[in-house]
Amino acid sequence: MLNYVKLIALALITLFAAMAASWGRDLAYQVHAVLIMLIGAGMFIWVLRQTDEPKVAVDSSGYMDGVVRAGVIATGFWGCIGFLVGVVIAFQLAFPVLNFDWGQPFTNFGRLRPLHTSAVIFAFGGNALIMSCFYIVQRTSGARLWGGNLAWFVFWGYQLFIVLAATGYVLGSTQSKEYAEPEWYVDIWLTIVWLALLAVFMGTLFRRRERHIYVANWFLLSFIITVAMLHVVNNLSIPVSIWGSKSVQVFSGVQDAMVQWWYGHNAVGFFLTAGFLGMMYYFVPKQAGRPVYSYKLSIIHFWALIFLYIWAGPHHLHYTALPDWAGTLGMVFSIILWMPSWGGMINGLMTLQGAWDKLRTDPIIRMMVVSLAFYGMSTFEGPMMSIRAVNSLSHYTDWTIGHVHSGALGWNGMITFGAIYFLTPKLWGRAQMYSMSAINWHFWLATIGIVLYASSMWVSGIMEGLMWREVDAQGFLVNSFADTVSAKFPMYVVRGLGGVLYLIGALIMAWNMWMTIRGGVRVHAPVGVPAE
Repeated sequence: MLNYVKLIALALITLFAAMAASWGRDLAYQVHAVLIMLIGAGMFIWVLRQTDEPKVAVDSSGYMDGVVRAGVIATGFWGCIGFLVGVVIAFQLAFPVLNFDWGQPFTNFGRLRPLHTSAVIFAFGGNALIMSCFYIVQRTSGARLWGGNLAWFVFWGYQLFIVLAATGYVLGSTQSKEYAEPEWYVDIWLTIVWLALLAVFMGTLFRRRERHIYVANWFLLSFIITVAMLHVVNNLSIPVSIWGSKSVQVFSGVQDAMVQWWYGHNAVGFFLTAGFLGMMYYFVPKQAGRPVYSYKLSIIHFWALIFLYIWAGPHHLHYTALPDWAGTLGMVFSIILWMPSWGGMINGLMTLQGAWDKLRTDPIIRMMVVSLAFYGMSTFEGPMMSIRAVNSLSHYTDWTIGHVHSGALGWNGMITFGAIYFLTPKLWGRAQMYSMSAINWHFWLATIGIVLYASSMWVSGIMEGLMWREVDAQGFLVNSFADTVSAKFPMYVVRGLGGVLYLIGALIMAWNMWMTIRGGVRVHAPVGVPAE
């Protein structure tokens, strides 16, 4: 009976996609409609070939690890794509001639910048978080994932969202917001997938065999719930037509700016901070072979972080039409936020107490320690930049770019690389990664790349801010905007070279993953707690 239901649903999807492809009024909508039509047709054929109900894949350990393996591979793949696009746009800024004209601006900076941002944050980081959620909640609950193959729906549904968003960016179809969000139908699809993720995670927690809910799950659950709220509110829009991708935003003017930065800063706070702290609280103790330094501190860290972060967004709107009291509120909460943020960093670093010698021999631990160091630095720099006096110099300059990338590449990137190196041999039953020396190379290339990138942008940004405010004896501005662009050229080249080193490190990781998966020394997978 279930197969017939699937057949009807897939037939309707295919029919809708075919109609939309014929009647769509813009290129992006037509491309997406054809893409969905082809996927629907493929699923239609796949269901026809099924002789009985699909079985849920369960490993010998009792856990559902196939979807985690797929997530590890997707994380590595999208990471390389996102870093590659980042290198391209970095050199486009240094050498504008690289903005090639193909008759359509498909590969210019304006189209590739949101593609890079979303590929690194939502494709690379999002897949890292989803696969970590699926792995961690099973191990800490003693139960396999709830919902049968619903976890596979989350994985493939999220990949479809990434492809739809990426092609929309290249084809110029966005909501024209600060973060260039995809259009309305892509947002609706992501909402469905995200609710499925919440159901799988919560369902697994409800059926857990362990009475205690480990703190990593607290951070991961807060990340899932808050991102769902942020996504829905920020993307409230009214479609102009069901047969087109264009929509009208519900919020406008200063209200839209406020909602945008409430979304933007909390995307940093819950997607790029709380979610990755969940990864840190599991993978750092596991790799170090030590318990979390202070469980009480982790709980205080959690509640302080999620309460304070939600208020910090307005500090991005100093010296704008936003009322001063709102900007001050965001600034105050941002400064207070420094304390619980460093509580998490200290807890992670002190977990290595008694195991610091592993830094000499274990490059994976080294990556995790560097990630915590960058987390601490970024969470100090952010509150400092929220202060009005500092913000008057830093805002709209490359200093902000350096700050964002030191956090993204240093904190998010390094902890994800460490998690991938931890999971790959375990999930494929190998004794260790194929090449430990390759991990060392990756570590140094990534670290040097981050330092080159961030330091060049710090120098460029502070110089830029000082040049903008320089006046002569008569009170006239000394430098034109073009003067600042010309002065920044050497730093832009250094930034691009730093990105190249980071990309090469990621490619080495992808090669190491491939060699580990296809070969290496096999070990017997440990038998986990039998799952219900």
